[in-house]
Amino acid sequence: MAETKKLLRSLAGETQDVPPVWLMRQAGRYLPEYRATRAEAGDFLSLCYNSDLAAEVTLQPIRRYGFDAAILFADILLLPQALGADLWFETGEGPRLSTITGAEGLNALKGKDDIHDHMAPVYETVRILARELPGETTLIGFAGAPWTVATYMIAGRGTPDQAPAHALKAEDRASFEALIELLTESTIEYLSQQVEAGAEVVKIFDSWAGSLKGEDFTRYALEPARRIIAELKSRHPGLPCIAFPREAGENYIGFARATGADCVALDNSVDADWAAAHVQVDGCVQGNMAPNLMVTGGQALIDETKRIKAAFAKGPHIFNLGHGITPEADPENVHVMLEALRG
Repeated sequence: MAETKKLLRSLAGETQDVPPVWLMRQAGRYLPEYRATRAEAGDFLSLCYNSDLAAEVTLQPIRRYGFDAAILFADILLLPQALGADLWFETGEGPRLSTITGAEGLNALKGKDDIHDHMAPVYETVRILARELPGETTLIGFAGAPWTVATYMIAGRGTPDQAPAHALKAEDRASFEALIELLTESTIEYLSQQVEAGAEVVKIFDSWAGSLKGEDFTRYALEPARRIIAELKSRHPGLPCIAFPREAGENYIGFARATGADCVALDNSVDADWAAAHVQVDGCVQGNMAPNLMVTGGQALIDETKRIKAAFAKGPHIFNLGHGITPEADPENVHVMLEALRG
């Protein structure tokens, strides 16, 4: 079956007339069935840790749209919670965490081998999905990249410029690097367990990679991704890995070669023709339609879908958005996009 799964064929380097497609955050608030299931769970974190309901919302967009992949429903901040950080969500505002401001907070965290009891419901969700997904649908596991997760742990919330993390990096480099090291090692353990449970592909989300410049990008975005991918491939030979250093710009060039990633996911700040010439030359790329088109729809959505498909038509490509689909998206626009892509 693996040889017939479209997503795995693209990750193996095959160029396909119609690329496989899935959408970041495809299980989400734009779908009425998701909203109903989240209400049943009670709150977001309860949904993440209820294996049956998390599997249900993962399956919902597959039933509705027939995407070529399902991505585990979870959150990148479950890992810091498993390490001992306090985590809660403020309605309408997003996640909040207890903060790591130096060695004292860092020393209070658990070790990489102590996360699995906490993460057991997530692994069970993966096992359920491995049983229940259609045979042609690839199951993607994921985690946040160390830098991105660290920015939340240091600031206690999302920030526009990741300034608190940059400040700790400048003022207490030893504590900052110890946190990156802990997150790198813990991410390896977390993703490895997802693979053991049935994930066929893993994706590393570095949502704030673009705020790292120069040598910092190499040390704190590229190098952790390289270590995670190398260790996972050592433990699980043949495992495909997707890396997403969002807003990396010119640093997308050579990222696959440097990290060992089988695919580089692209945000929509880079042009598809540029990415085909400079990034796709190294292998599979994923992306990169602007999420706002799933809100506005119309002929612009159709035209852009076809343009991106054509731009990447000479190499392996997975069609996706440049970032997650938003709650304001019209579910019918997903059908419009799929029709334009698949014909």
